Amino acid sequence: MEPVSHVNTNLRRAPVQQRSAERLARILDACAELLDETGYEQLSTRAVAARAEVPIGSVYRFFSNKRALTDALARRNLDSFAERVTGRLTAIPTTDWRSAIDAVLDEYLAMKRSMAGFALVDFGVPAPVDDPADDANRRVAGRLAELLSGYFGRAPEEERLRAVLVCVETADAVLRLAFRSDPEGDPDIITETRHLLRAYLARLLD
Repeated sequence: MEPVSHVNTNLRRAPVQQRSAERLARILDACAELLDETGYEQLSTRAVAARAEVPIGSVYRFFSNKRALTDALARRNLDSFAERVTGRLTAIPTTDWRSAIDAVLDEYLAMKRSMAGFALVDFGVPAPVDDPADDANRRVAGRLAELLSGYFGRAPEEERLRAVLVCVETADAVLRLAFRSDPEGDPDIITETRHLLRAYLARLLD
């Protein structure tokens, strides 16, 4: 059961007691499982409540609708991703940016292959974005720009964020292709993704 971050989610009410936090985590776990089974369009808050074995009122206590529910799942995924990347980066010196980029990509691929619901909802809801300035890729880029700041030397923050956003958008598009016909991701296309990211960043970081 993954922990739930209460920062920057659209929860109606943040849990205060441990029991409530555990119930919220069960709801998000159930949402992830059902996304794999039914997809986003067929997902319902009632089905999530049944799978989590909680009253439907418990779901609505935290979320106004299924979009808010899946958005909270996506944000929890991003928290988990950032935690995993942080753990990997602690062992990679700031002079070795290539290994750092590989670590970021490897952790994403591991989550894509093993985490419930992640194939459909990684860091964003598969529906139109209400606020284009807060779309999933910008969220991811902002978090990664912070985590990778040491590898960018004295590059200005704006330049660092732009570079990471380009990398995130590029990897997102190419990895969609890699997983389109292979549930584990086409290894050759994944290799090409690494080459693309390294070639782009080399002009900034070498």
